[in-house]
Amino acid sequence: MSWGSEQQRYQGYEGYQGQQEYQGQQGRQGYDYGNGQQPDPYGQGRQPQIPQQYGHGQGYVDHGQGYVDHGQVYVTETAHLPVTEPEPAADAAVRIAPSPDAGEPESPAADPAPKAKGTGRDRYFDALRAVALVRVVAYHTFGWAWAGLVFPSMGVMFALAGSLMAKSLERPALKVVKSRMRRLLPPFWFWGFFVVVAMLIHDWMPGWQIVFWIVPVGDPPGNQWGIQAWEILWYLRTYLWFVLMSPLLLKVFRKAPLPVLLLSLAPILVFQYAWQPPYNRFGSGLTDFATFLFCWLVGFAHREGVLQRLKPALVILASLALLAYGGWYAFAHQAEFGTYDLDEVPVAQTFWSAGFVTLLMYFKAYYNVDFAWLARFKRLDRIVTIFNGRAVTIYLWHEIALVLAVPLIDQFWNVPAFEKWLPLESQWFMFGIGWVLIWVALPLVGWVEDVAAKKKPKLLP
Repeated sequence: MSWGSEQQRYQGYEGYQGQQEYQGQQGRQGYDYGNGQQPDPYGQGRQPQIPQQYGHGQGYVDHGQGYVDHGQVYVTETAHLPVTEPEPAADAAVRIAPSPDAGEPESPAADPAPKAKGTGRDRYFDALRAVALVRVVAYHTFGWAWAGLVFPSMGVMFALAGSLMAKSLERPALKVVKSRMRRLLPPFWFWGFFVVVAMLIHDWMPGWQIVFWIVPVGDPPGNQWGIQAWEILWYLRTYLWFVLMSPLLLKVFRKAPLPVLLLSLAPILVFQYAWQPPYNRFGSGLTDFATFLFCWLVGFAHREGVLQRLKPALVILASLALLAYGGWYAFAHQAEFGTYDLDEVPVAQTFWSAGFVTLLMYFKAYYNVDFAWLARFKRLDRIVTIFNGRAVTIYLWHEIALVLAVPLIDQFWNVPAFEKWLPLESQWFMFGIGWVLIWVALPLVGWVEDVAAKKKPKLLP
């Protein structure tokens, strides 16, 4: 899961993942950029850590615990965020082109939500995705341990994706799965080409595991030099697992919605207290799947009308109970994990995210909130549109943008006016430069999402 950055959770296969630090020139204060210590999620002790240098100048630190396999490092738990998926709008007045992973267009008749109209977008869900993306980039810049408590981005993203998947499965399951994979893989391949080539240049010697760079059903391998770029791929792997399992999950869910939803919280408790998954690709994938299973299924519950039938008092009490247990677990086990960061504590992540997304989805279902008022704020509405139309691009390229921001800021120190007037030592300045680089990347590489969606390529959606 992203026990990160927007979960940065790194488990070991047979070794360790090092700390990564960009150190400042001539004793200047560095930019701490990372996610904090990555504890052993199953209480088996910490693995040793090694430093990794990324050039010179202001520093970027990313602390993680990982695993090495014959000289290759694999990260299983990292930052969050996202293949995004659109929801039908409750207000047809807001009409925007579908997100790249939205699947083929569907007629209104195929949507079980009675109030959905036309081919518009639901700006409530679009706004949640945009906030989730901003939070992911902020988390990877500042490494705030409290960020997941304020807004558990990955849980929100999986809930939104689960809702759309349930809608799409009104069509033949095989067609839906193929559509999702077609929209996910080309942007991943395009991005991965640059990352893989760069790692090969920097002495990476891949084994047969390189096949996971073709279809990421397992964590794609890489070396320590490129870890900051590829550590986020846990999300794509977990999303792909959910896509492949959704036809079966939806059938089971429809037989007993509420019991299945509640039982979806059990696997992570089993993994914590009864059986520990192995420290390999399968084990890390299984843990991430269990961590966000409830969030995916609550998306089903929203789409199937289950939430709408529940009484507000019951939903609020249940959500608060989930939040209370998740928050208590994070702080009560802070000594064990070395942090209360939800991205490092699977059980806490599961229950806190479950309570949080249940409230968000119920609020949408019960009150039919659509955020159509965004249309009155054209610039803000435009930003939300771009974020949703290029969510995969932002997620894949944001880490590279933040890494490149470090040497770029180093050059600013050579300009006396910049050194005097710009806050070059501030992480907020790095955050801003990172977003500038992300916006530069959108027209340069975002068109791949259009190609994957079989649409005419555009500089911006």
